[in-house]
Amino acid sequence: MKEIFLQADKKNPPLTLEVADSFFTRFRGLMLRRALPEGHGLLLAPCSSIHMCFMRFAIDAVYIDRDYRILKVVTHLRPWLGLSWCPGAWGVIELPAGAAQQYGLQPGQVLQAIDTGSSF
Repeated sequence: MKEIFLQADKKNPPLTLEVADSFFTRFRGLMLRRALPEGHGLLLAPCSSIHMCFMRFAIDAVYIDRDYRILKVVTHLRPWLGLSWCPGAWGVIELPAGAAQQYGLQPGQVLQAIDTGSSF
């Protein structure tokens, strides 16, 4: 499993993101998982839309471009019922519900990748 670490600001710890960059890992996403730990999420790339079918918990979706600039933030997508998309997005970061507000994530903000030797 690939991971990437993104820093929103100096006040909060970095987000630890699993990377779903193949057809199968993007298709599976967070389906059937029980929860995401605090400070963790899933980066789906390339991806500009998500659904909440087979999801057990609410999430926040943060759409980004290739430079990790936030294009759109959607909070509290409900399990089974939620749908969301962002034209022009390169990827979407799925976080536990409430995490976008906790980290102060806003459109226009650029997330900083923390180098850990990952090639992503």
